[in-house]
Amino acid sequence: MSDMSASVSLAVTHLVPLAKEVDQNKVTPGVLGFIVFAVMAVAVWGLMKSMSKHMNKVDFKETPDPEAGQAGKAEKADSAAERG
Repeated sequence: MSDMSASVSLAVTHLVPLAKEVDQNKVTPGVLGFIVFAVMAVAVWGLMKSMSKHMNKVDFKETPDPEAGQAGKAEKADSAAERG
């Protein structure tokens, strides 16, 4: 057991100077932050691609309503008859 604690203390003494070189006032996201950001970027890209595919399926041209067309013609005929 003492052999293991000696190697741990030796490792800690070598790592402490490395930790002191890092600016204590600077916070960085590290590897985990990069991985999370990359996963989110891929997810957004996939969602945008899916949305683009679905938007291309949408038909934006409105078909005229046959009942509205008949009502419009009747109103025009009434106004023309009133005028003369």
